[in-house]
Amino acid sequence: MGFAAIMLAALLTNKIVYGAVMLFALVVMMWEFLKMTCGSNYKYSQILSIIAGATLFLLVYFFKGFNLPGRLIILAFVPVFILMINSLYIKDKSRFDKFANLYTAIIYIAVPWSVMNFSVFAPDGTFNGYLLLSFFAIIWGSDVGAYLFGITLGQKYGKKLFPSISPKKSWIGFWGGLFMAVAIAVILYFTGIFPVSERSVRFDLCNCIVLAVLLDIAGVYGDLIESQWKRHYEVKDSGTIIPGHGGLLDRFDSALIAIPIGIIYLLVWDVMCL
Repeated sequence: MGFAAIMLAALLTNKIVYGAVMLFALVVMMWEFLKMTCGSNYKYSQILSIIAGATLFLLVYFFKGFNLPGRLIILAFVPVFILMINSLYIKDKSRFDKFANLYTAIIYIAVPWSVMNFSVFAPDGTFNGYLLLSFFAIIWGSDVGAYLFGITLGQKYGKKLFPSISPKKSWIGFWGGLFMAVAIAVILYFTGIFPVSERSVRFDLCNCIVLAVLLDIAGVYGDLIESQWKRHYEVKDSGTIIPGHGGLLDRFDSALIAIPIGIIYLLVWDVMCL
């Protein structure tokens, strides 16, 4: 609950607070992922990977919020190239297979986290966090719905959703999460929160429901993807930064897939100004 409150404050205050909180979350999530997958191997390279991810986020952040020329986003490749060159100078290559996870962290975490900047900045650089807040509300509402339906009905009736990766997830939980996601999206739509009115082009109730369904399905896959990583490396949680709830990657695993999918939908169908 503590970090959720911090995220809420970041999305409702200004772009400086938003940028600081999001950058912090990105660094922590990448560190958790690399600690889980690489352990104590290639510590210096892990730092380079995190720097590369942070650089990408900051370049997109300044491009959308401070009119940084778009051509400068190409600079995000520089630390990635340094990371690649650094691999040549690694003396102990007995666990070199783990080096691939340094690139995976960038693609899996930094890229989608950077894309979220498109949801909080209007074309003129004006900051408004309500769209991203709505995304999170739908995703987290889906999680709550899936848990409630899954724990009460899913464990007794019906089939499991993906037993080889997450034995507790059920189809009943999935449908409960989907129902909750659509319900929250509709409530946000009729209250005028989702979408933010000045950014709406042709966003109607149908778009609202379609987007909620996409966010829910993509969020389920995002959760399963992280569960697969944790199962492979035999860890229960990605970290311990949130006592009793694990790491930040555990909290945002669904969002890493769902929110970029939602933004892609809005851009492709040109229903909102991003």
